[in-house]
Amino acid sequence: MSDIRPDETRLAFEPAEADDARLVFVGRVRSPWTTRADCPKNLRAAREAGVGARVEIDEAFRPALASLEVGSWIFLLSWLHMARRDLAMQMPRHAERPTSTFALRSPVRPNPIGLHLVRLLAVEQDGAVLAIDAIDLLDGTPIIDIKPYFASVDSPPEA
Repeated sequence: MSDIRPDETRLAFEPAEADDARLVFVGRVRSPWTTRADCPKNLRAAREAGVGARVEIDEAFRPALASLEVGSWIFLLSWLHMARRDLAMQMPRHAERPTSTFALRSPVRPNPIGLHLVRLLAVEQDGAVLAIDAIDLLDGTPIIDIKPYFASVDSPPEA
């Protein structure tokens, strides 16, 4: 695509040329969780643990953080690189019977993409590190995208 709007800038490389399923990892999570058994099962449990986390942003993507506001909520999309990808039905620990993969938030899925709504606490080291309130991800988990949360469009009217 050659169209570029005023004030837009291009990355120094073409992400689609990457060899990782056409995804480009923009950074990695740094958390205290090193095994799935230790990792909180969801963000509520992670917040209850009272442990923050960090996201190390790769240098090429740091300019893309410029308009993020400290204190705001952001979505992190992660690549759950340690998860299996081959189950259509799963047996959750808390359930009496199997549940289909797409009806669960389990990391086990055909494309192991995680969605995490976190509060941005600080942008440190000239954008190299994002401090966040909590995370339910293993240390080293790749981040594939960051998106802002907008209550005006992201919160369903019934919520």
